[in-house]
Amino acid sequence: MDSDPGYGSVAVGIGPGLAGSLEGSETVPLLIPEADESQWRPMTREELEQAAGGPGWKKLRSRLVLLFWLSWLAMLGVAVAIVVQSPRPVAPPLHWWQRELFYSLQPAVFMDGDGAEASSISAVAERLPYLKSLGVGVMILEGVFRYDVSPPNLTMIDEHLGTSLQFQQLIIESHKAGIKVVLDLCELDLFSGQEPANETDGLSDASGHIQYSLRYWLEQGVSGFAICDADPAFSEKTLTEWRLLIQEFNTKDDERIVMVRQMGKALPAFNASGPAVNGSLVELVTKPLLPPSPNPLSAQEVANAMETNLQKPQEEWPSWTVGGKASSGLENILMVLMMTLPGTPIIKYGEEISPSQVSTKMTRPLGLFQSLSRMRAREEALRFGSFTFLPFNATSVGHGTPNATATATVAATPPLAFLRSWGCVHFLVLFNLGSVSHTLDPDWAPSLPEGGVYVTSTGLDRLGSVSLQSMQLRPKEAVVIKLFETGNVS
Repeated sequence: MDSDPGYGSVAVGIGPGLAGSLEGSETVPLLIPEADESQWRPMTREELEQAAGGPGWKKLRSRLVLLFWLSWLAMLGVAVAIVVQSPRPVAPPLHWWQRELFYSLQPAVFMDGDGAEASSISAVAERLPYLKSLGVGVMILEGVFRYDVSPPNLTMIDEHLGTSLQFQQLIIESHKAGIKVVLDLCELDLFSGQEPANETDGLSDASGHIQYSLRYWLEQGVSGFAICDADPAFSEKTLTEWRLLIQEFNTKDDERIVMVRQMGKALPAFNASGPAVNGSLVELVTKPLLPPSPNPLSAQEVANAMETNLQKPQEEWPSWTVGGKASSGLENILMVLMMTLPGTPIIKYGEEISPSQVSTKMTRPLGLFQSLSRMRAREEALRFGSFTFLPFNATSVGHGTPNATATATVAATPPLAFLRSWGCVHFLVLFNLGSVSHTLDPDWAPSLPEGGVYVTSTGLDRLGSVSLQSMQLRPKEAVVIKLFETGNVS
């Protein structure tokens, strides 16, 4: 049949947009949707500025950024001002006699058993490296002059100890090792056989001889002299004369000192200076921690002496010696006490060695002494920090001991404690002189931080962190703990 060619098909090119694309296609929808007017398209710059608030948006953004940085700088400045203006502890300028550890010895102890002379001074010189390893900075030499000569010749040492040249060499070697030398003149009858001076004559022969002798040793490089408060020569007049002489040799880098060894409970009164030695006349007043006693003091007696010294206010810079003797097992506790108290510790020959080392004639330093010496040298709180005595409240824990006996023992020898503080660093020093363990009461010293780290102990066996609420003091033990947390310490 002949028919129209366009019948039953879609004419090519009919309708807009369909030419060439729908030819011969049977899947083309009959209805074509119109284009969506709201379809997303990128905004032009003009449209973006109009939507963002117009051209003023750029200025507003710049001002906001500037305000942010100005506020940040202002807060930084306020923080710096607070840090700068906040009160901070300032390290005081300490004299060498306030920084150094003193070591007292008699050269005669090094004399050979066969009576060989001229060996003691050389033996002291040979031990200078050992003393330096202990942290010793000052050596006090006792018994250098003869006691049986009246008046004593202070320009000549005892010939049994060595020659004057050897002694001068010892002073030179000590300076090379960084150890100063102080001559102890205690127990010498300086005015024996001499007439005292009067107001018209001025210096007596004895005073003139003493002045000459002191000048001689100052020229040799001696750093100071010590005198006992029980000596006949000890007086305000003598100290004044010594002070005037020493001031001639004092320089900014080389200061000389006068020490007074306190033998009794208190220094004798001076009519002109008041109840104690004028601080301008002497630098150090050496005080004993224990009273003299013919027999070793018991734990209770040592505890009483310690508590008395801890609660006594110290008006001047003190220096400490053990003084008397304590019963066995308490020597290390006294060593910890001396090295942690405010002031200058003075160690006597042999006190740094344990009894077992002394019996075997060993010369290795006791580990506890080295630990304390290094700790004191590097910690500001132990050199010039504040001191606070802490009343102790503890709960006893006996080991195989009835409660009644344990309570009685604790009452007889209560623990002791004090705090050394500098800035935000606090050192807590605890002592248990009794034979029963003690656990700290949780309510004891509530203003203290609850924890810290062990620094040292008499047993040298405590390490790591510690909680004050759970630690236990063992019998005859002293412990040093460093507390890092800040807080209100009273």
